[in-house]
Amino acid sequence: MSTPSDRPEGASAATASPPPAAAPAPKKPGIADALAVYLRPRVLIVLFLGFSSGLPLALSGSTLLVWMRESGVDLGTIGLFALVGTPYTLKFAWAPIVDALDVPLLSRLLGRRRGWLVLSQLLLIAAIVFLGTCDPARAPWLVALGALLVAAASATQDIVIDAFRVESLPENEQAAGMASYVAAYRIGMLASTAGALFLVSGFEAAGFAREAAWSWGYFTMGALVVIGIATTLLATEPSVSARAEHAPEHAAGNPLRRVAVAAVGAFSEFLTRDNAVLVLAFVVLFKLCDAFAGVLTAPFVIDIGFTRDEYAAIVKGVGLAATLIGGFAGGALARAYPLATALWVGAVLQTLSNLVFTWQAMVGVNLWALTLTIVVESFTGAIGTVVFVAYLSALCNSPLHTATQYALLTALAAIGRTYLSSSAGFVAAATGWPAFFLLSTVTALPSFVLLAWLQRKGHFSALAAEKGR
Repeated sequence: MSTPSDRPEGASAATASPPPAAAPAPKKPGIADALAVYLRPRVLIVLFLGFSSGLPLALSGSTLLVWMRESGVDLGTIGLFALVGTPYTLKFAWAPIVDALDVPLLSRLLGRRRGWLVLSQLLLIAAIVFLGTCDPARAPWLVALGALLVAAASATQDIVIDAFRVESLPENEQAAGMASYVAAYRIGMLASTAGALFLVSGFEAAGFAREAAWSWGYFTMGALVVIGIATTLLATEPSVSARAEHAPEHAAGNPLRRVAVAAVGAFSEFLTRDNAVLVLAFVVLFKLCDAFAGVLTAPFVIDIGFTRDEYAAIVKGVGLAATLIGGFAGGALARAYPLATALWVGAVLQTLSNLVFTWQAMVGVNLWALTLTIVVESFTGAIGTVVFVAYLSALCNSPLHTATQYALLTALAAIGRTYLSSSAGFVAAATGWPAFFLLSTVTALPSFVLLAWLQRKGHFSALAAEKGR
């Protein structure tokens, strides 16, 4: 469209004249502009919060399983420890509390979101330190309690960080914020897996007994949560949250009623969608194949003869690089193809990667084979995860209920990692490692059926239409 300056002074609209030249196409941002967004303060805050979010997961998961296996705990009990991830599954139940209520004193000093962040981070430090004082060989159920407390504090922190990220970043920074968050999350997981295992080895080399070395490794991990607290204190309360905090509907009324209204609104809005039950089932089952095999990756590597340091260097070292590359590949896939196509690619790749572990079980102790196995698994798993997160984000299209709905969806996705995969240890003990990983691919079939059904029903076309509005 022409502007006043495009037309000669005094010319009338009826004057015959050549059509105005087309406006020049807007200049595409260069590489420097694209990279500069990652240095913006809001994005950097999200990056460091990503580290804080990724740090605790392995401390009640894979790192703990290595500690338990070294302490002589049997495979059946180790498999049952997948159940300590229950708080990640049920976090939607108290997400409305985080949305509707303030933390005494902390919320008044820091704001609603930052007050909850600091509270969850302080509880997380206390839970990690408690877990570090437990002995898996003598009191495995006390260890389970400690792991459960770590998972509960971590899940609460995740609820708040998800809401903080969505409310802090404008639309043109959301992609960069999510990329930074995921990368830092993986680094946090690396710190609590490879970093924690190397720390334990270092303490043992310094003369500590094995149990003492593990305890001090966990105490050090607890100290790293201070990074998240410092980030929270340096951040500013999101303007959306600040406005909501002073809104009459937030400040007035019975607290329990506010929580109930927030919960009912979030769930009812989602459950009134078309094919809501099928969507929820697909969310539960999409990552089941990956989780069923992944829950026993650490015991598998140790069992077939690799050392703790080899596990740390390859599984959590080389695997991190493959995961980050796979994450960027998954992002490119999600941008280049329709969501349904991207989900199909991710689902097939993460299923086929389990077969590589069958090959590894037959090869045995071979560092190059393990490196290839972990690279394939980490790369394909990251593609599946990034595409799946894009799908979950597309489902959360109501700005009034984003935090609670996202907590619900991620909690449902965790069911595969907790309840449905908890029998993996018994299956592995009964079949042996090669057959176990072969059988694990069968768990992907229900998600394939649901994906095909949702695609046929126009579910993904409807999501694309909602996004385009």
